[in-house]
Amino acid sequence: MRSTAHEGPARRERRLLADALDAAGPDAPTLCEGWDARDLTAHLVVREGRPDAAVGILLPPLAFYERRVRDRAADASYDRLVDRFRQGPPKYSPFALPGVEENANAVEFFVHHEDVRRAGAGAEPREISSDLEEVLWRRIKIARFVLRNVHVEVTLVRPDGQEARVSRAPRGARGGGADGAGAGPGGVRVHGPVGELVLWTLGRRDVADVRLEGDTDSVKSLTETGWSL
Repeated sequence: MRSTAHEGPARRERRLLADALDAAGPDAPTLCEGWDARDLTAHLVVREGRPDAAVGILLPPLAFYERRVRDRAADASYDRLVDRFRQGPPKYSPFALPGVEENANAVEFFVHHEDVRRAGAGAEPREISSDLEEVLWRRIKIARFVLRNVHVEVTLVRPDGQEARVSRAPRGARGGGADGAGAGPGGVRVHGPVGELVLWTLGRRDVADVRLEGDTDSVKSLTETGWSL
């Protein structure tokens, strides 16, 4: 068993996610559409252990190959799958390179941990550590890619007042100050704890504890636009 004395946020979330998967069982629902806990665990194992197949996660033309490899991985016993994920990537994996764990896995593991937790009834947002919160905030720029088809300006606002503008309004519709900061007319400000902002950004809008602030038309346009990652 690995020591937890000096684990960083990503490694800690790996451990907590593995614990959640163990406790949930293979047939438990998740927030990942069409996936139960077994499917999600197989995805995590393939993502780190089969770089040849993992590219299909991001490249639709290769998705069929990733799906085939993932389905084969899911045939293993559930306990073995969870243990493979818990132990971390194999030595040949790009995810085993120094520094990659924290940069590439913190958001992934946090979101999937919540996918397992909040699929059950009555799950509340959990308090996350300050180091995980800061890692998640640094990675919040991923929202610019996820929200690329949103046609209103979106600004994420954390409780301490720090902001990140992650979507721009079409030319002529943008408000705000001379530096373009904030969400002016035609924009929406999304308020919430950092973890909840990440969940909202990555498509978990039904469970994310956030508050939308903006004019009626902009909020309606935003909420009617579908996105996920």
